[in-house]
Amino acid sequence: RRAVDLPPCEIQRLGEIANLVTSVRRSRVRKEKLAQALKKEGYIPKLLQLFQVCENLKDTKALHLLFDIVRGILYLDEAILFEVMFSDEYVLDVFGCLEYDPCLAQPQKHRELLLKIAKLQEAIPIKDHKLRKKIYQMSRARFIRNIILPNPSDFEEGFLSTLTSFIRCSKEEILNMLQKNKIFLPGIFAKLKDEVTDDQQRCELMIFFKEFCAFSLSLRTKRDKFLDTLAKLEILPTLEILLGMKDLQVRSAATDILSYLLYFRPSMVQDFVMQEALQGYNDTQLLVLIIEQMIYHPDPGLGGDNQYMEILCTLTDPENMLDKFSRLEIFGFLDFFYDCCIDVLTAPLLDHTSGGSYLKGKEKFNFFLSLVLKYFEGTCNDYHTAEILASILELLSFCVEQHKYHMKKYVIKKDLLRSVLILLKSKHKFLALCALRFMRKIIGLKDDLYNNYITLKNLFEPVINALLDNRTRYNMLNSALLELFEFIRVEDIQFLIAHIVENFSGTLDSIKYVQTFQEFKTRYEQEKNQKKEKQIR
Repeated sequence: RRAVDLPPCEIQRLGEIANLVTSVRRSRVRKEKLAQALKKEGYIPKLLQLFQVCENLKDTKALHLLFDIVRGILYLDEAILFEVMFSDEYVLDVFGCLEYDPCLAQPQKHRELLLKIAKLQEAIPIKDHKLRKKIYQMSRARFIRNIILPNPSDFEEGFLSTLTSFIRCSKEEILNMLQKNKIFLPGIFAKLKDEVTDDQQRCELMIFFKEFCAFSLSLRTKRDKFLDTLAKLEILPTLEILLGMKDLQVRSAATDILSYLLYFRPSMVQDFVMQEALQGYNDTQLLVLIIEQMIYHPDPGLGGDNQYMEILCTLTDPENMLDKFSRLEIFGFLDFFYDCCIDVLTAPLLDHTSGGSYLKGKEKFNFFLSLVLKYFEGTCNDYHTAEILASILELLSFCVEQHKYHMKKYVIKKDLLRSVLILLKSKHKFLALCALRFMRKIIGLKDDLYNNYITLKNLFEPVINALLDNRTRYNMLNSALLELFEFIRVEDIQFLIAHIVENFSGTLDSIKYVQTFQEFKTRYEQEKNQKKEKQIR
């Protein structure tokens, strides 16, 4: 097979070199031949030496061509070239070439960022020179793939597959070396918890540790051993500390790791939470910290609150505990949750609907209080606040279904439904729907105590007012309101039907576009007549 002839590595020949590199993109055979030629002739070091000359001369045209050439060489996706390009000797110049994208008005700052990452990675407690070098090399490869060379839509399937494989193989090699190093994980834990550790270093260390956990847990053969090691090192008390820190990235990474543990070994997290509950810990309670993360998340629209909600639902679902704990222990756990945790969850909701008296006395949450003041000033028409309140209502609706006894006591004691129904007036229909869904969950239980509470407190009034405000608008809120009343009709909940007819019959007469309320009156009269007949007999 004929080898590729490379032009002399000179400034005046850069255009020719760029054309050659880009011309082989569609041919696997030609790409391999070009890669072999570049390796054999030591061509990449020559190009990078030329880059230094061009940058000193500020030769913009040449620098743009070098960008195309180096990017084209990376697009060859050949492993024999990666070892050279990601090596300590040449990596800065590779990134330097990629700063001069001709499509951008100003050069990028890839080298500056690479050096910053390298400096932060010094926080990783690894003394083995070979291992540290491998970590740096893998980090550079990822930087290339994820930031500098995003996958263009017009490339063929499997584009940069060798680079991806190179990163994965590097990860596996790093993991094997780290698992043999008995002081690595204890060193990581010590640095993460040490107050002396710089915030930026802790953040970089946490990101590295999260990726290390994710990759370790993805390997089935080594997963159980790794989880056992984490348990011995007291991973959950460590995550509690990290969840209470100010840095959002640290808290986010800690939450991700907690999600991994809950997915791969839920019993470990449930055991920990149960022990905290039974022993009455509430200063750094894991459940309280997760609730705080959910309700004070800086951007719930990005889905972070959903992650916290999933964690809370998993940890507080009695069905998930039945295999491990007795019913008495589960009942004790729920006692603890409703004594020490749920007030933290409902505080923003109650504060928002009752003049701001429920968030006082929480000075111990200094960091979170600053967020509360920011997020909960004004009215519930603030979009950010509406998103947070919607998340709270979703979790409370879960509690209505899964914690029937405890939640019923809490709702009635706090008159919680009255506060929730105030949110039917929100201009954000998704929040009004969440409020209505909460009431629908309660009515769906067909519980006499709940029904007595609703009628005694006249809690259908705000619901009927919302229905009248919507009139004949065909929207989701109107449909949900009608479905609530239709459920009562279909299930023939006479106690509620009687209350609605006796208190709102005249008001509901104006609603003619559905037959539900007329049917209420008919059922009411029928029930009334049946009672009279029984009395006569």
